[in-house]
Amino acid sequence: MALYITQECINCDVCEPQCPNEAIYMGEDIYEINPSKCTECVGHFEEPQCQVVCPVECIEIHPDWQESREQLLERYEELTSTRKPG
Repeated sequence: MALYITQECINCDVCEPQCPNEAIYMGEDIYEINPSKCTECVGHFEEPQCQVVCPVECIEIHPDWQESREQLLERYEELTSTRKPG
């Protein structure tokens, strides 16, 4: 699964720096999450850090990106392997 930010977002800027995969970015009107980079913090933390810090609870499971924990872990491994030097 991936997460997405609903229209209730107040652009408070607290979620973006919490994302270890740099999946959160400022969209046209509100922050958005790139689902191909979102691992719901699998591999980094026990729970999605953006959800933890969001004051209006506007970050939800993306209905179109249903993935298992194993798939999220695979994405984490792919994303982190591209950041390693070598």
